[in-house]
Amino acid sequence: MPIPRRTALTLLALAAASAPALAQDSKYPSKPVTLVVPQVAGGANDAIARIVAQKLSETLGQQFIVDNRPGAGGNIGTAATARAKPDGYTLLLTADSAYVINPALYKSTGFDPLKDFEPVGTVASSGYVVVANNHFAPNNIAELITAAKAAPGKINIASAGNGTVNHLFGEMLGKAAGIDMTHVPYKGASAAVTDLVGGTVQVSVQSLPSSIAFIKGGKLKVLAVVNEKRIAALPEVPTVGETVKNLGYTPWYGVFAPAGTPKAIVAQLQAAIGQVLDAPDVREKLAGIGCEPLKIGPEPLAALIRKELPRWAKVVKEADVTLD
Repeated sequence: MPIPRRTALTLLALAAASAPALAQDSKYPSKPVTLVVPQVAGGANDAIARIVAQKLSETLGQQFIVDNRPGAGGNIGTAATARAKPDGYTLLLTADSAYVINPALYKSTGFDPLKDFEPVGTVASSGYVVVANNHFAPNNIAELITAAKAAPGKINIASAGNGTVNHLFGEMLGKAAGIDMTHVPYKGASAAVTDLVGGTVQVSVQSLPSSIAFIKGGKLKVLAVVNEKRIAALPEVPTVGETVKNLGYTPWYGVFAPAGTPKAIVAQLQAAIGQVLDAPDVREKLAGIGCEPLKIGPEPLAALIRKELPRWAKVVKEADVTLD
């Protein structure tokens, strides 16, 4: 039996009226997004994540919630995110160390960096520094090398934990300069910095987000910048590479989605992150913790990861560091 013309028009009108609502329901994001940080609160990754999350919440109209899931050098939070539903509502914001170094450090990380994630893009690069307790005599890398050679094994160098960038760069410095310092691992950067300020240890490699407040407050002194080039936050401080040739490293931080996340969502997230990183207030906040915005899209980031994995595997092997 044919539908009466008036009824048909009514149905069409109802369908048209409901279309915007249906479109709105399917719009991403339509609910809060969890941004997993696989390190403890207070470190570089956490500080960067909170700056980015706040601005993403404003930009996309839904709350981006930072969820710290530390443990096993970042493996626990990273592996958990890899197993999350690939719908764009659980993302990973991680330091490159947990992503490209851990596979060489651990027998099993619980994730495959090439297969388990869709790279979304980088958000920042961080300044890293060699810092010392104020009562420690050396004031630069050359003086540190001289002191370490005069007293092998007597200088304690703190890190955020075994196998972290802090640790491995200290090992690289020791090998390149021919010095022996005693490594003291901590459970996180904040604990290491606290003991460094207190004088329990003499020197440490630290990210600027973890140490800049102590540097600005005059509680720590900077011996050198770890990055390949001098950084805007400390333009007067020389790089390690200016004393020890060809030694330097610039850490990056990136966002990843579980493998299988729709390409449209990845593209939307990348565009939103790009918009966030262009915001003057975000740039100012990142600069305040010694970081700079860094825009690398999904495909270039994937290529960078493929390049970094074997590079760090070599460093780990030479440092003879393995973790269960």
